[in-house]
Amino acid sequence: MRGPCPLTPQATRTVRTLIVVALVLLMPLVAGISSGAAQDATPAAAPPSSIGWSDTFEQDNGKLNVVTSVAPLSSIARNIGGTRINLHGLIPDGVDSHTFEPAPSDATFLAKADIILLNGLHLEDPTVKLAKASLKQGAEIDTLGDNTITESAWIFDVSFPKDKGDPNPHLWMNVQYAMTYAKLIEGWLAKRDAQNAGSYKTNLDRYLAVLTKLDDGIAQSVQTIPDGQRKLLTYHDSWVYFARRYGMTVISAAQPSDFSEPSPRDVAKIIDQIKRENVRAIFGSEVYPSKVLAQIANETGATYVDKLRDDEPPGAIGAPEHTYLGMILTDMTLMIPALGGNIDALQGVPPYDTFMP
Repeated sequence: MRGPCPLTPQATRTVRTLIVVALVLLMPLVAGISSGAAQDATPAAAPPSSIGWSDTFEQDNGKLNVVTSVAPLSSIARNIGGTRINLHGLIPDGVDSHTFEPAPSDATFLAKADIILLNGLHLEDPTVKLAKASLKQGAEIDTLGDNTITESAWIFDVSFPKDKGDPNPHLWMNVQYAMTYAKLIEGWLAKRDAQNAGSYKTNLDRYLAVLTKLDDGIAQSVQTIPDGQRKLLTYHDSWVYFARRYGMTVISAAQPSDFSEPSPRDVAKIIDQIKRENVRAIFGSEVYPSKVLAQIANETGATYVDKLRDDEPPGAIGAPEHTYLGMILTDMTLMIPALGGNIDALQGVPPYDTFMP
């Protein structure tokens, strides 16, 4: 007798999402039923905030409750909202945002949120389903990427092939797009909280001033890389919008679209391409450690840099440099010198938050 057919990963995610949605819908019933039950049970601990600011919305302090997904979005929102919002990032640092499945405890934050800020472009589909099921009356879900570029500007690539329908979602690696994110957030916060609109605008202006310096500094730094060396070969395919903005070419990405390790045939193709293109350095990911790129570097003679970040700011949670600014600056200190350039133009750009208390 044949056993039951195993669920595909997509089906498994769907089942998990349905279970979580059911739990959310049953929460009021459970609360009523448990009124006569023992009261000494310890509730499950909430997941750590990806930005180390608000781990709970339990206390009603009159501020907007804002939920974000990945840490760069949380950092941008923090610089606009400052101390006038309660902010919680759902996806912990170091967790793969493409495969992240929200836990039942995340529903607590989503149910209390006034604004849920997501990247969109299909990055957080399981979170969107849970958020819609949890959304309180009057709350809103806003997607930054979908309001920053139109479908004609989507990029499909190795890790995000067009036949699967999911565009590359990493818009925030282009600092100009990050500035658009900041402007969108300021508008949404001011609309919901007109009393503090002036503070949000002040914070936006301060933040945009630094982001403009960062954007200009990157553009100038890339120009110091010798002609023919402005080529990127990365493990995770998160640099295409960066490359389009700053005049670099993404040669390839090693990670397949299912986020597994590349096959021996893929590795052989990458090695041939590196030799043919005379690629000077190849770049790994902080979130996706891989021995494959080290092997490729050994066989090609290219420098291997394994610490690029696209959604995990540097330093410990709560550290001054644990910001979007700090993440991009750290990446530039690793990438540009490895390709033969210098980052003199980025001197003086602070990695710290800029909002006023």
